[in-house]
Amino acid sequence: MAAMKFIALTLCFFLGAAASIVPVIHAATDDDVSDDADADSDRDVNPAAMQLLSQALFSRFSNVSAYLGPDVGKHLGFCIRDMDAEWNAAFNFSKNSQFLGECLKTDRDAVQRLCTAAEVKFYGASLIESAQSGGTGGGNYLKPNKNCNLSSWSSGCEPGWACSAGKEAKVDLKNSKDMPLRDIDCQPCCAGFFCPRGLTCMIPCPLGSYCPVAKLNKTTSVCDPYRYQLPPGIPNHTCGGADIWADFLSGKEIFCSAGFYCPTTTQKNPCSKGHFCRAGSIAQTSCYQLATCEPQAVNQNITAYGLIFFGGITLVLLIIYNCSGQVLSTREKKQAKSREAAARSARETVQAREKWKSAKEVAKKGASELTSQLSRTFSRKKSVAHDSSKTASGIPKPESKDKKKKESNLTKMMRDLEENPDNEEGFNVEIGDKNLKKNAAKAKQLQTRSQIFKYAYGQIEKEKALQEQNKNLTFSGVISIATDLEFTSRPPIEVFFQDLTLTLKGKNKHLLRCVTGKLVPGHVSAVMGPSGAGKTTFLSALTGKATGCIITGSILINGKDEPMQSYKRIIGYVPQDDIVHGNLTVEENLWFSARCRLPADIGKAEKVLVVERVIESLGLQPVRDSLVGTVEKRGISGGQRKRVNVGLEMVMEPSLLILDEPTSGLDSSSSLLLLRALRREALEGVNICMVVHQPSYTLFKMFDDLILLAKGGLTVYHGPVKKVEEYFSGLGIVVPERVNPPDYFIDILEGIVKPPAGSDVKFKELPLRWMLHNGYPVPPDMLDSAGVPSASPEDSAHGPSAKPDSDQSFAGELWQDLKFTVGQKKDHIFLNFNKSMDLSNRKTPSLHQQYKYFVGRVGKQRLREARIQAVDYLILLLAGICLGTLAKVSDETFGSTGYLYTVIAVSLLCKISALRSFALDKLHYWRESASGMSSLAYFLAKDTIDHFNTIVKPAVYLSMFYFFNNPRSTIFDNYLVLLCLVYCVTGIAYVLAIYFEPGQAQLWSVLLPVVLTLIANQEGDTFVTKLGDFCYTKWALEAFLLTNAERYSGVWLIQRCGALRQRGYHLDHYYPRLAFLLATGILSRTLAFFCLVMFQKK
Repeated sequence: MAAMKFIALTLCFFLGAAASIVPVIHAATDDDVSDDADADSDRDVNPAAMQLLSQALFSRFSNVSAYLGPDVGKHLGFCIRDMDAEWNAAFNFSKNSQFLGECLKTDRDAVQRLCTAAEVKFYGASLIESAQSGGTGGGNYLKPNKNCNLSSWSSGCEPGWACSAGKEAKVDLKNSKDMPLRDIDCQPCCAGFFCPRGLTCMIPCPLGSYCPVAKLNKTTSVCDPYRYQLPPGIPNHTCGGADIWADFLSGKEIFCSAGFYCPTTTQKNPCSKGHFCRAGSIAQTSCYQLATCEPQAVNQNITAYGLIFFGGITLVLLIIYNCSGQVLSTREKKQAKSREAAARSARETVQAREKWKSAKEVAKKGASELTSQLSRTFSRKKSVAHDSSKTASGIPKPESKDKKKKESNLTKMMRDLEENPDNEEGFNVEIGDKNLKKNAAKAKQLQTRSQIFKYAYGQIEKEKALQEQNKNLTFSGVISIATDLEFTSRPPIEVFFQDLTLTLKGKNKHLLRCVTGKLVPGHVSAVMGPSGAGKTTFLSALTGKATGCIITGSILINGKDEPMQSYKRIIGYVPQDDIVHGNLTVEENLWFSARCRLPADIGKAEKVLVVERVIESLGLQPVRDSLVGTVEKRGISGGQRKRVNVGLEMVMEPSLLILDEPTSGLDSSSSLLLLRALRREALEGVNICMVVHQPSYTLFKMFDDLILLAKGGLTVYHGPVKKVEEYFSGLGIVVPERVNPPDYFIDILEGIVKPPAGSDVKFKELPLRWMLHNGYPVPPDMLDSAGVPSASPEDSAHGPSAKPDSDQSFAGELWQDLKFTVGQKKDHIFLNFNKSMDLSNRKTPSLHQQYKYFVGRVGKQRLREARIQAVDYLILLLAGICLGTLAKVSDETFGSTGYLYTVIAVSLLCKISALRSFALDKLHYWRESASGMSSLAYFLAKDTIDHFNTIVKPAVYLSMFYFFNNPRSTIFDNYLVLLCLVYCVTGIAYVLAIYFEPGQAQLWSVLLPVVLTLIANQEGDTFVTKLGDFCYTKWALEAFLLTNAERYSGVWLIQRCGALRQRGYHLDHYYPRLAFLLATGILSRTLAFFCLVMFQKK
């Protein structure tokens, strides 16, 4: 319908010009041709006069653009952006207007046969009505009119013929109301013009068309090439000119054929070798140098350029990956070289110091023997008291009094800690504080890498030498280390918990019950118990990560009722699973944690010391440069991975360190190494609490406190390790000889081993005995089960016990499960939304600084995933080859089919690959965000690195699809659309990856592009059609078609306008559609970040 309206407006445009040149035509013909009616009909018109006439005709014809400009802009602005340019492309006959003169040669009365504005409007209205009524819109059937009706149907009404109004008749071509009477001298339509059936006038054909006079095909009895038949009963009627200009399907006969070019509407030439001609061409186009174009080629084969283009992309990618990898490798080698040199220098220094001490001891021993001999010779009587006040060489000991005083103070502190572990003062965390500022200033003065490593390894070797003298690192052995070394003090965190109870929502089941005690700074506390005793639940409750439960009781931090989340920057939590980045080395994992979580004001030298100390203490030096590895790709051993998992928290120098089964899967030597490292952390006042399973006796003795839980989350013992056997022996439970105490206690709690015959305590009564022993309030049900009279419920601090629900119906159980699930989700959201005030007094690196660290880490990970990236590019390449070969960009549809499949394929492939950005790192993010790292920095860094794929993937796809099809739109226009599309779908993939599980996210990534594309291509005025206006697939497809359709002009104008109107597209919507795609990408990323923060699992 829009196409028909375009015909009417365009023809009015032409006729307005034609009307203005009638006097010129008459003047030219009167001057050059005799008025005698009997003149020879074959007499030629003066060629010079015809050329002048054609130029005058075109000059008048082209000056009327302002006449119909507003109407064209109002009705056809959706498909015509620049009216003058489109006019020139369709009706600019200035280069060759000879066909106008040829028409005047054959028909001196041609001007009188031109359609007036009224006839053109009638023609357009008939076409519009035909389109509205469901007709083909081809223009073959028009309504009856003044000249062509049931009572008057001259030969001029037949397709390809036109009639004259007579020389004496005055025809006003601008008249848009009255249709002139045309029934005189009916003749075939001139070549270069078309005459519709049902009208007795003619209209010029646009450029790009070929409108010769038709010839009768005697075999089929139709007029080729226009396929209309001669009217029956008129013997002298011959084939005329063209009969229609419409869309390609309805009037493809007048389109200049593919493989030919038509410089005028009456001339058709075959394409020569080395050139190609698309349908509707007015000139042949030269082929590229590497392209092959045979004679009458429809398109050029530029696949070679696609291969070159892809080869260039591959080369650039290889250069980027290789150069980046080489730079990183060179940097790591230099760093390793400096580190090894510093470590060697530190070891040599220590060895030299040891040799000097040995030599000094030997010299002292020799001097002592000499002194003894001289003493016996010159003085036979020596006072024992006098000798004791001197050194071995006889010199009085200076400062011996002060040193003795210092040692006595440390000894006293050690005795207090060992004999009175319940002392609330805990460990003296101010050891070494006096020289802290001096050391920090010294470390900040170090600038070069060598100086920093020498400083760090010097400190480490000094610590190792002292540790060799005190291997067990118990409190009896650490005091001398604390005296000689200067440890960094950390803000102490003491955790006191009273009557801590966790009840599962909706299940009325206790996970933890009546747990009372405290965790003291400087102590290493072990949590033990049989399976199902609630050990991990206890740690989750302490750290505030328990969800889906009703928590009662109190947890005090340093004696204050404050949330544990307020101290998350100085709390380390080591999960049971080894959540470590497998595509980073051991050192890179530790360094990243240290950079993001250590105080921002700590110098690089101190950070190096912290990281190197952890690597050394955990025995990770041999594998520091090895990749941790994943399930698919083997890396370090499981024990080493476990130690890296612990090291991630140690490098941030926490004040409270919680570990969930850190020794599981470790052998005895590795466990001992880990415990020694933790004991060393306790020297700095770190409060350490860890869940362990069946430790060896040596490890058991290295703990300070023990929390022993029974099934049901009840406390059996909480106190010093040294007194646990004493407590149980008081209950008649004596550990047999050569039996590990923790194993024996756990076997009793499991019921595997019964208490000795001399004990009157059953294993189920042990929690009750502990409560009564400490005077804690006891729940009534525990007293009743033990046969002890209970207080009234009103007097009980715990109230009635939780009992299992009575038997419920299936619907009731389903409702309870649903309530529990919803409640758990609400708890997760509340936990994520509730941001506590930071009380840790630690200022970590800023958002910008953490963003830089995250970008560096993600960049390294992507470089090490080059094979995965290459597979992604290869799949896109194959998709481009398949779609470029099978889904050709045809002129009839402006390539809609190929672009439709392109939108689906690129959306699907890019979404699936973008899922990896967040779906595979959820556990790592949950751990890092819980420790206080910036979620925004993490998200922005991931998105920033993914922009590399956003830029490269469209080019990879187009390197095959575009060069296999060679559409009329430029490669840059196609790349721009694909760039915006990939950015959009990547953001949508982020939402799917974060909100759904990996399997569900993949299904949604496949389903969405297909469904949205089907919705976007629905026609009609329905809800689904309106919904399609908000689909990104429609925006991308519209942008593709607009940039391609704009290259179709001349004879293609009606096809363009009809196709755009049918789809509801507008040429001016190209950039808005790209903006919509970009806006969708931004909004989806915003939503993805919201989901990342709100729906994460703490």
